[in-house]
Amino acid sequence: MNNSLKDNLADFLNTKAALYEQPDFIPDDPIAIPHRFSKTQDIEIAGFFAAILAWGNRKSIINSCNRLLTLMGNAPHDFIIHHTEADRKPFLHFVHRTFNAVDLFHFFDFLQDHYKKRKQASLQTAFSSHLHPDDPTVENALTGFRRSFFDARRFPHYPVRTQKHIASPERKSACKRLNMYLRWMVRSNKRGVDFGLWSTIRPAQLVCPLDLHVARVARHFNLLQRPNNDWLAALELSEHLKQLDPEDPVKYDFALFGLGVIEKF
Repeated sequence: MNNSLKDNLADFLNTKAALYEQPDFIPDDPIAIPHRFSKTQDIEIAGFFAAILAWGNRKSIINSCNRLLTLMGNAPHDFIIHHTEADRKPFLHFVHRTFNAVDLFHFFDFLQDHYKKRKQASLQTAFSSHLHPDDPTVENALTGFRRSFFDARRFPHYPVRTQKHIASPERKSACKRLNMYLRWMVRSNKRGVDFGLWSTIRPAQLVCPLDLHVARVARHFNLLQRPNNDWLAALELSEHLKQLDPEDPVKYDFALFGLGVIEKF
């Protein structure tokens, strides 16, 4: 891409990113779920579930998340820390598409282990402990997170079926939902949408969440050549976006998503 075309594309996508990265974007998006809370750990946990359940139409996702949080007494961190086996009974019939109570209970186990047994103040360390400051992307963070999530030494009886709900670059997945979650937690909250809670992962290390809509628009602008929507495609797109903004490439997720989903580009 020559400099003139690159500048024109950057100007266009900067305009679109600014248009959609506004508080008006929140109510109809899964990010509305963590925005219900002010306590850091509540935001982390609510956001994690909102990202993991983010497949299907957005209204259905939001409804499922609200149902889950209601069962948690709308105090997710307090529930994770203090709940007992008996407190899980109301969740036995929870389901969102293929995610059910079996999966949910392992998520509870992991989160309770992290916050309570390991005495971690933030979910950030579940990702950042696997990441070197000089790593160009969050690939190692995602790989390490999944390994720890299903660590048989910590969780000897974890359900094998639940593995499908945590993606990993090792499995060639684009890791769309986890990359979206990291975007929420890491990017600045100066525009009132993302949260900027985590500081040990740099915005420049983030990988753009890649779904069908984002991929379609990216290919239209020659930001993506790879035909498969996999991890290598997510990396390719992110590298192109870094040419437009090296420090905050994933801000363009707003532009590509808005063009694809809202403008039907």
